Amino acid sequence: MSKSPYGMQTRLIHLSGEGHGTPAVVSPIFQTSTFRLPSPERGMEIAAETMPTWYYTRYGAPNSREIEPLLAELAGAESALAVGSGMAAISLAVLSNVKAGDHVVAQKSLYSATVSLMVEQLPLRGVEVTLVDQTDVATFAAAMRPNTRMVYTETPTNPTTVLTDLAATAGIARQHGAIAITDNTFASSFNQHPLELGYDIVCESATKFMGGHSDVTAGVIMGSRQHIEACWDLSRMFGPVLHPMEAWLLRRGLQTFAIRMARHNENALTLARFLEAHPAVERVNYPGLASHPQHDLAVRQMPDGFGGVLSFEVKGGRAAARAVVANTRLCIMAASLGGVHTLINHPATMIFGHQSEAEVLALGIAPGLLRLAVGLEDVKDLIADLDAALSLASGSGQ
Repeated sequence: MSKSPYGMQTRLIHLSGEGHGTPAVVSPIFQTSTFRLPSPERGMEIAAETMPTWYYTRYGAPNSREIEPLLAELAGAESALAVGSGMAAISLAVLSNVKAGDHVVAQKSLYSATVSLMVEQLPLRGVEVTLVDQTDVATFAAAMRPNTRMVYTETPTNPTTVLTDLAATAGIARQHGAIAITDNTFASSFNQHPLELGYDIVCESATKFMGGHSDVTAGVIMGSRQHIEACWDLSRMFGPVLHPMEAWLLRRGLQTFAIRMARHNENALTLARFLEAHPAVERVNYPGLASHPQHDLAVRQMPDGFGGVLSFEVKGGRAAARAVVANTRLCIMAASLGGVHTLINHPATMIFGHQSEAEVLALGIAPGLLRLAVGLEDVKDLIADLDAALSLASGSGQ
């Protein structure tokens, strides 16, 4: 696709897809489930189209069609499909590219629902999955088979911020004729560009940084037109609709995406450095820290920043970690990430509640680990909030 002469923030404000056909500066919400067809002949043509705009909202609608070209342009993709959640995006991308008898190579550390998709749902459909250590590229190569159809990755991982070498794993997939799909949610399209590193499809939970205000649930798939049309065809059958109001909210959020991401990056790095030096903290996981074991890869692979999520292990284990969460005032105990508020949670019990304790520990998630999704507050206030909670948890604040 042609490269826009404008910067990212300008593109986010001014570029759109087909347009909404009105003089309004802000797009109206097309809150309708169906659209009037101009004639029987034209109606038949529209019904047979791929990704029509003005037919039936399960097939797509003007608010979705307006943001999809923008999402594709941000990722450097030919096309994009907006759907009802990040897991809808991941499921469609995976299921549209495998069939019974195929083999998938995926990394072990994945979002909990993606783990369930890989180890429970795909085998039910006759697809075999091999899970490998994402930090060792050689394990991907060793796991490839003649029937390997897909390499699936996620980087950075949730919540340990482990990285996967995207260029290397894309090369392995290409060498074996397999498709490469990655979940780019934690990095976002602002910081990391997997398609430029050789990946075929990129998925993101637009609920997170793209929406940016914790008020919309959405997902996006970005890649070639051929791949996106295959995902849309499956979406037409399964029905994970991004409704007009949610698409409108996502469009609104995207207009400040670049500005927000720069602040997320800045705040997260500052907090990571503060926490790394705190006496009540055992260790901090954040790719932007020189102490991160894959920091050099992060510098190469995430050229515009290291994201807004970090995790840290509190001395004193689970009890101390829960005490920290209970005593923060600005850091809100909640799931999800990428909004303007800073959110904190206990991954072992709040993210991986559907996995056994042994499975959680195998993923490197210690009982004292906390995840911090850094928001846009004044960072000095966040530091004071965490410092007070850590002091209380460690007993020094008594």
